[in-house]
Amino acid sequence: MNNNHAFKLDAERIAPDLHHRQIIRYNMSKYDAAVAAGKARYQDLELAKSNAASVKEYVLQNLPELLLQFEQNAVDNGAEVVWAENTEQLIEQLIDLLNNEQCKTLVKSKSMVTEEIELNQHLSQEGIESVETDLGEFIVQVAGEKPYHIVTPAMHKSKQDIADLFHQHFKTDPNLSAEQLTGFVRQLLRQKFINADVGITGANFLCAAEGAVAVTENEGNAFLSASFPKLHIVITGIEKVLPGISDLPLFWPLLAAHGTGQQLTVYSNLFFGPKKDDEVDGPERMVIFLLDNKRTELYQNSTAKDALKCIRCGACLNACPVYKNIGGYTYNTTYSGPVGSVISPYLNGFEGYNHLSFASSLCGKCEEVCPVKIPLAKLLVYNRQKAQPHQGLSEKSVGVFLYKILKNRLLMNGFGGRFNTWLSRRFGSSFIGKQKSLSPFASKTFNAQWKKHIKR
Repeated sequence: MNNNHAFKLDAERIAPDLHHRQIIRYNMSKYDAAVAAGKARYQDLELAKSNAASVKEYVLQNLPELLLQFEQNAVDNGAEVVWAENTEQLIEQLIDLLNNEQCKTLVKSKSMVTEEIELNQHLSQEGIESVETDLGEFIVQVAGEKPYHIVTPAMHKSKQDIADLFHQHFKTDPNLSAEQLTGFVRQLLRQKFINADVGITGANFLCAAEGAVAVTENEGNAFLSASFPKLHIVITGIEKVLPGISDLPLFWPLLAAHGTGQQLTVYSNLFFGPKKDDEVDGPERMVIFLLDNKRTELYQNSTAKDALKCIRCGACLNACPVYKNIGGYTYNTTYSGPVGSVISPYLNGFEGYNHLSFASSLCGKCEEVCPVKIPLAKLLVYNRQKAQPHQGLSEKSVGVFLYKILKNRLLMNGFGGRFNTWLSRRFGSSFIGKQKSLSPFASKTFNAQWKKHIKR
């Protein structure tokens, strides 16, 4: 079964699922209220977004130079920088590093790049325990699932779903409150932090001028993952670079406001390398992996490279009517929603994932809410144009045929109401889905009814 067919089957299955819809609607409503309050704190939000977009445009124009500057300054800080062209190369280098450290257990904070390379699966094959320490990531890891959402991994689960999951795996009381469930995970993870050989984090931003790694979070798990173990490993995409720390007062609040509605996340961490000789706390070694994984190919596309500006706030997912109906898993890719539909074909193979560019109403809401003004609707249309040679023609031809009939009054009248009703019901599901049906056409045409009315 190809990805396109699987996508359609999954979408048809999940869209009418009322339980799923209820959970998503509830969680999205909480997000919408919080983000509205977060944005209201800005005196001029559009100016902040324009400034952020300008900085990101500068980064794209100078990406190679900024990456080299970051590498040099990070090395000067005592960190090691490793470049990886693809997933296979990164995993090979990482496994060698972990084996040399005799690593048996590691803790990791939330990171979409590690999901992209399926890090936990590779580590499991090597007999290395990888523990997700973000609460949402921990929940989906226990459930044997992938993140549902790039910011809120367990958005698709209710409190009772989580209570039942923990009861099944840890024999906890199935009636625990949300606070009690959180407290249970906190106690469980404390021991993991203490005993871990290695800590892995991602990076929200890389500050080129200082060689620093910026990580923003709400639970303190990234800080503990980086500071408790002797080795701190950072795995990040090459697009995360910013000119310097002076840009963080712009980007950190924008990310928080659009991601969670906060003025600023609870923990804003800057890692400058391993601990120095006069420092007591911190890792003894820090290694930063810079992953390409076809980002360079995307960067070389003069139109599509704008997608590399993304700061992973998740705002476009939460605004997208398609995402709200079909959910995160239907996309079957690390990055879902509008921005995922744009970048996934480039990262995973265009022919296998170009159907995602059609999973959009092109309403433009994603573009409207983007904090760095990525023209997502334009990029989705661009991908559709690229995908045309790869699309099947049968459904499209039927759709064009019906459109020509429906827009032409003489043709509609010529076929008659009964035939038009049969035609729409016979082929309508190919473009509106099996869960909906078109209303029947009147037996007499509008023109005939109008003439009869005038004669009266």
